[in-house]
Amino acid sequence: MAKLLIVTPEGQQERELVAVNSVGRHPNNTVQLLDRIVSKEHCIVELRSGRYVLRDLGSLNGTYINGQRVAGEQWLNDGDEVALGNTRMVFRDGNAAPVAPVAPVYNPGTSPYGPGGAAPPAQPPQPSQQPPVVPWASGAMPQPPQNYSPQPPAPAHQPQPSQPALPVANPALAPSAAPNRPAGMTMLGAVAQSKVTITSNMLESHVRSKIAAAAQQFLPENRIVDVEALRKDYEKLRIAYELQRAIGAELDLDKLLEKILERAFDLLAADRAAILLYEDNRELKPRAIRTRKGVDEPFVVSTTILNQVEKERVAVLSSDAMLDPRFSQAHSIIMQGIRSSMAVPLLFKGELQGALVVDSQISTNAFGDKDLQLVTNIANQAALAIANATLARQIQRDAVARERFQRLLSPQVAQLVLEGKVEVKQGGVSTEATMFFSDIRGFTSMSEGMNAEDIVAMLNDYFERMVEVIFKYEGTLDKFVGDEIMALFGAPVSHPDDPIRCVRASLVMIESLREFNTERAAAGKNGFEIGIGINTGKVVAGYLGSSKAMQYTVIGAPVNLAARLCSQAKGMQIVISEPTWLRVRDYFEVRELEPVKPKGIAQPVRIFEVLREKA
Repeated sequence: MAKLLIVTPEGQQERELVAVNSVGRHPNNTVQLLDRIVSKEHCIVELRSGRYVLRDLGSLNGTYINGQRVAGEQWLNDGDEVALGNTRMVFRDGNAAPVAPVAPVYNPGTSPYGPGGAAPPAQPPQPSQQPPVVPWASGAMPQPPQNYSPQPPAPAHQPQPSQPALPVANPALAPSAAPNRPAGMTMLGAVAQSKVTITSNMLESHVRSKIAAAAQQFLPENRIVDVEALRKDYEKLRIAYELQRAIGAELDLDKLLEKILERAFDLLAADRAAILLYEDNRELKPRAIRTRKGVDEPFVVSTTILNQVEKERVAVLSSDAMLDPRFSQAHSIIMQGIRSSMAVPLLFKGELQGALVVDSQISTNAFGDKDLQLVTNIANQAALAIANATLARQIQRDAVARERFQRLLSPQVAQLVLEGKVEVKQGGVSTEATMFFSDIRGFTSMSEGMNAEDIVAMLNDYFERMVEVIFKYEGTLDKFVGDEIMALFGAPVSHPDDPIRCVRASLVMIESLREFNTERAAAGKNGFEIGIGINTGKVVAGYLGSSKAMQYTVIGAPVNLAARLCSQAKGMQIVISEPTWLRVRDYFEVRELEPVKPKGIAQPVRIFEVLREKA
């Protein structure tokens, strides 16, 4: 019985022929080919007068018999090789001895079947003996003997089809199966990154080789005999060198990833490429994507490859999943369009930062072991550059954080927080602290006779002097509210003498303000006075607010009492509560005032005026 021997990387499959056989990509065909280049209904193999004839159905990429394109119909002889896209078949009429199919040879850029395809020789040599069937090697294509041809001599008299075939003189001039792509490529941003899907729902790619098993190395110069191979290797090394030089000084991570992907397209016959990096939660997420077409299109990444890269930390080269017999029943692989793919780990000092993933939708065996090794070396340089860019960003963030902390904390305390020696927790912790409030007496009426520029200049000068005193005694600036200052002593860093530090700082502030008023008087400007209120007690301290706007502060009843005491203080007066007085009475001279009943407090409270520090 007549049959077709279909070539696959795993060997060859046999399909027995009936009277009328449709061949194509659609599952309703008699012979379905999981080949993206093959048309849904590509050709018909039909029995006429005891012989089979092949009729092309106007497929875009054509049908080739023994290297010549079929124009219409052509009779099939035993041993004829039929090429459709990247698929190779051998026709057997059932009467002759088995013969081995001609192996396609990978020769990118020269095949009429698209990039990475393989065209059979137009004039095969004549056979001298019957060769054995050559088994498939791992990832390699079978090579027939040099003196072997699959086509036996045609019979002297044979019937011709109704529409004789018009052979193509040079199959290399036949229309290419590769889609027409613009020269420019576009770096896609956040929108495209959302199109990258890491999923196990897709068909898993079959791993063909890893970098550790790469057999093809760059040879020493004294062992090179093929000048063309030398030119190709030199070009790839040149591109790799330019990549290393281009990314070496780039510290902007987004621009760095763009350059890496740009050079990856120069190195590889890839259709899509993506860089996936770990986020803070150690989840691998796409950070950059580039397509040769320059359009926004889905990019599905197999978890099979990523899992192997993560677990073994090796570069992985996958086989052509579309021709893998394990996927013969999975029609969706055609729509996913994954034929050849490669994933390379981004390793820096033994730590996996992410992965570089590339794939080819058209080319079978688009990437070789040498590509895998070369891109692995490039990935090592890229990982170093990514680590440098990440470190630069961290330094920049630390600098911003340091600047923010130094605006709130004394330089000594800010350094402790940045070094991790002092923990500032979101949500707050219970602690004892001394709260300081001060504001300008009669500020509203005073500001009515001043223009806005003078008010701002006066406040900035005043705040500068006051904050300097607060930091001198290692207090924390909480906030400015108009002309009011709120400061903390004991949070986030506590000292045994925080209440003493706070009162001492208040006395220094009064003296500093007197000097400031003297300077203003000399300049013909009016001076002003402040009132200060201080209280000590248990509060909740920490970062409070929303995720977009947070502030380090304290909350609790003792905070409210300190603010009430500030409103009770007269100009240039320091009023402290009884809890504070109990902690500082041995260091300062005070005078007890009449008890007050602040708003919101049920019982009257004892208050004291600080006069001076004891000798």
